[in-house]
Amino acid sequence: MIIKKSPAEIEAMKEAGRISAKVLREVGKRVQPGVSTLELDEFAETLIRLEGGVPAFKGYGGFPGSICASVNEQIVHGIPSAAVVLKEGDIISIDTGAVVDGWVGDNAWTYAVGSISPEKQHLLETTEKCMWAGLDAARPGNRLGDIGAAVQEIAEAEGYGVVREYVGHGIGRNMHEDPNVPNYGHRHTGIKLEPGMVLAIEPMINLGTYKTRQMPDGWLVCTRDGKPSAHFEKTVAITEDGPLVLTTEEGHRRPV
Repeated sequence: MIIKKSPAEIEAMKEAGRISAKVLREVGKRVQPGVSTLELDEFAETLIRLEGGVPAFKGYGGFPGSICASVNEQIVHGIPSAAVVLKEGDIISIDTGAVVDGWVGDNAWTYAVGSISPEKQHLLETTEKCMWAGLDAARPGNRLGDIGAAVQEIAEAEGYGVVREYVGHGIGRNMHEDPNVPNYGHRHTGIKLEPGMVLAIEPMINLGTYKTRQMPDGWLVCTRDGKPSAHFEKTVAITEDGPLVLTTEEGHRRPV
């Protein structure tokens, strides 16, 4: 069941979004060679709590971290660890979430560690472009397939693989709500998008095949062929006036 939010509830979600966005930005500043993903996690948890939130991921389904930290061929759900130390040329997806007054904010960004290859840089730029295209499609009167198609068309034009098994989702008082939001699909298909829906749109785009493999810890997901993957995500409310990005330190509509 899709739980639509009132304008007042969407306004209330902005604080969780603000904290999630601030933490993601500040963690990103600390991404550099020699830093462990556990250090990034500890910083994120401290900042979330200082800002008045509670880490959304910690303890969720038994997940031990406050962020997901996924390096290179790791797509999503990487568990922070002192043993994972970033090195020059890596890319890392950082996924952060905060809960404020029962509302959840969720967002992710993939960062370069020092200087990266042109191949990885293009993957990051394209995946971010996919995310903004998906967000722009989150408008009243469009359909769910319009979001996935917008992402898929850009990614596959570059020869990239679009992950199938893991998708975006509705979000509100629960981290994962209906509907699922695939990053692939056909335009003008699926449920009709209506004001009050709040979605986490999160393209996961691979340099090679779209196929994935689940790692033995039950959390980490990697590309089947070992090639790099990028992941970008924002929480967006569908309003009468168009998409309203909630995981921002301002709470704004981005011109597209």
